[in-house]
Amino acid sequence: MSISLTRETAPAVLVQRRLPLGLIGLLLIAFVVVPLTGNDYWLNAILIPFLVLSLAGLGLNLLTGYTGQTSVGAAGFMAVGAFATYGFLLRLPEAGLPVALLGGGLISALVGFVFGLPSSRIKGFYLMVCTLAAQFFLEWLFVKFPWFYNYGSSGTITAPRLALFGHDLNTPLGRYLLTLSTVLLLTWVALNLVKSQIGRNWMAIRDMDTAAAVIGIPVARYKHLAFAVSSFYLGIAGALWAFAYLGTASASSFDINRSFQILFIIIIGGMGSIAGNFVGAAFISLLPILLSHAGQALLGGAVDAGQLQNLQKIIFGVLIILFLIKEPEGLIRLLSNLRERLSHWPLRF
Repeated sequence: MSISLTRETAPAVLVQRRLPLGLIGLLLIAFVVVPLTGNDYWLNAILIPFLVLSLAGLGLNLLTGYTGQTSVGAAGFMAVGAFATYGFLLRLPEAGLPVALLGGGLISALVGFVFGLPSSRIKGFYLMVCTLAAQFFLEWLFVKFPWFYNYGSSGTITAPRLALFGHDLNTPLGRYLLTLSTVLLLTWVALNLVKSQIGRNWMAIRDMDTAAAVIGIPVARYKHLAFAVSSFYLGIAGALWAFAYLGTASASSFDINRSFQILFIIIIGGMGSIAGNFVGAAFISLLPILLSHAGQALLGGAVDAGQLQNLQKIIFGVLIILFLIKEPEGLIRLLSNLRERLSHWPLRF
């Protein structure tokens, strides 16, 4: 006697997901070891920008890596989030920091949705040019009309007092914990989002939008949603970049160079990968520091600071090209291959 289980009669199986030991170790280091041993330089100059750039890369990766929509206007949406958050903190101080961050992210999501409307009709290079226009337009807007976010005429904002539930966050450790907690929360949301039906629809559109439309996926709606969600993440990253890292910001803090930096993060780290954003951000933010220290140690005073900086840019560019030639899918694929080889060592390496 055979029993056939159909989709309606098959039992639902709940799978418990356990955190990998490596991830648990990283969380313990981030929340326990770093606050106990980290100095102000490590917190302010290395860890906070690394975390913020990881979050910005995650936002762009949801749009480009998972949905296949090319964008070079990431910094423009970061600016919207930073200035909108500042406006909420300035005009509604009683709302609190979490509400201001959420409001800034939502305003950025709305702006991203508007600039993402052409994605239903254009794609590829033409969509990239459209997002580039958004970058230049938003940068021009905040330079020309600073009253959008500031009572005065100055186009520069200064971070207001950061506090959460009565706790002062204006210390390096407070800003680090604020940034770390925000990045981990939004990363957890993104992990669940890409594994949901929304994420599967995004990846179907990325692989072939015509086939996605044939099987009944509303392509235009999900493209617009991807722009909104991506801009939400970028907006919060912009607020953290202005308040937790820089302490002050202007429209020039979110120029086209910042957009390219975020694009390089997802290309180097690996598009369509959550962990790749952190790997790419580590490469982008930490390698120049290592090259600077190595140059000072090897060359000393043999070259001036300007020449040394140019030499660092050349080495940095060559390393990026070599990585992309060796593994176009990013550093996360290289690390995955290395881990697989180590798991079979010494039988295969």
